[in-house]
Amino acid sequence: MSGGVDGNPLILATALLLAGGVLLSKTSAKLGVPGLLLFLGLGMVAGSEGVFDIEFDNFDIAAEFGTIALAFILFSGGLDTKFKQIRPVLAPGLTLASVGVLISALTLGGLATLILPLDLAEAMLLGAVIASTDAAAVFSILGSRGVPLPRRLKSLLELESGSNDPMAVFLTVSIITLITSDNPNPFLLGGSFIVQMGLGAIGGYLAARGLVLVINRLRLDFDGLYPVVTFAFVLLLYEGLTFVGGSGFLATYVAGVTLADLNFLHRRSLLRFHDSLAWLFQISMFVVLGLLVFPSDLRSVAGDSIVVALLLIFVARPIAVFASLLPFRFSWREMAFVSWVGLRGATPIILATFPVNEGIVGGDVVFNVVFFVVLTSVLLKGTTIPWVARRLNIVAVEPATSTTTFDASIAGVEGPDLHEVRLHAGCPAADASIVSLGLPAGMLIVLVRRAGDSFIPEGGTVLHSGDELLIVADNAGWREAGALFATPT
Repeated sequence: MSGGVDGNPLILATALLLAGGVLLSKTSAKLGVPGLLLFLGLGMVAGSEGVFDIEFDNFDIAAEFGTIALAFILFSGGLDTKFKQIRPVLAPGLTLASVGVLISALTLGGLATLILPLDLAEAMLLGAVIASTDAAAVFSILGSRGVPLPRRLKSLLELESGSNDPMAVFLTVSIITLITSDNPNPFLLGGSFIVQMGLGAIGGYLAARGLVLVINRLRLDFDGLYPVVTFAFVLLLYEGLTFVGGSGFLATYVAGVTLADLNFLHRRSLLRFHDSLAWLFQISMFVVLGLLVFPSDLRSVAGDSIVVALLLIFVARPIAVFASLLPFRFSWREMAFVSWVGLRGATPIILATFPVNEGIVGGDVVFNVVFFVVLTSVLLKGTTIPWVARRLNIVAVEPATSTTTFDASIAGVEGPDLHEVRLHAGCPAADASIVSLGLPAGMLIVLVRRAGDSFIPEGGTVLHSGDELLIVADNAGWREAGALFATPT
């Protein structure tokens, strides 16, 4: 060694994999394929049977890392979901996230016994592991392909995918306990479920309220310390609620939803920090899970896994959705779309590591089947969601949210709000002057970004397709004129 220290190949590999994940996210948007599929593929390519020959087969570490990552992803998802938006669909969403998950798990588990070399308990474990859906995969497809959904339907999907992980975790852990316990008592599970979910929901709400008091009164000398506070908060909340017997996953999601409707110091910067953190954990988690997989092992379960995936897509998921939503007056088109949108993601793969860690017979089969089913589900459904939405006529005229970032802030959450939109060809505001739009008093276009340059517009400014607008509007103004900036369907 001379002139410094030796480099660490592991650090270099980590940097390359993260950078590759970011680049793949761009490819994902263009191809209309969920990023998780590409991130998993990146992990498999980098694994022991891939190009980079990175050896990693520690299911315990993968499960621990995945659990922490999910906590932050759910917290970030909650921050993007305001309660006033999900309140109209609270009952059907929670029913779908609980009863629907149970029905899906039981249906798929019963059918899996006819296909796979698993006994009834192991097959039910498979059903529980793969019962939850993935929100990030769904809305990355809808956003990148320009398919706006009616607010009610979008809120339902957000609530279901954000709140059904705790139920899947509960079922998975409970079935593993029944399998491994010498004297299992299934009658205790009902009470345990109520305690876990109750503590998780109440604990998450109270903790979020407490966090706001701390942030607003702490008055730290350095702004950079506030993200450290919220980072520690998520870890403490998840582990604390889990320690006392509550659902840590539900607590983090409820805390995020609660904070979304509250005002606190550095609100916008903290939301952006956790959005970036969620992406970091998402990419890292999928790559790690991809590293766990040996492609040669997948070949032996490919045929059976495809059958299981088709049963999940065309039998178990539709039965669960229709049984859960029929009492709430959803149309058959809406229920069919919700059924199709049930993409599987990271949670099933993480939960599939649990039986392997517990040494359950058939655990390896469960993991490989789940991994293959997730890939099949994402590839089949993820690439066809826009087509299915249009075939079912499940589209809405909504202002298109741009991915551009103005780094602006505004005080309060009940008054005027900021809207960042990108104009697409054919929308009413494109090729029109601002004064001709007749904007209401409660709406103002304060900034335009065009071809990389930003400027303050005047009444005579003509807006072009491709322009990125920063609009300040109150609720009444946005309802009245927001459709002017809508993506044409």
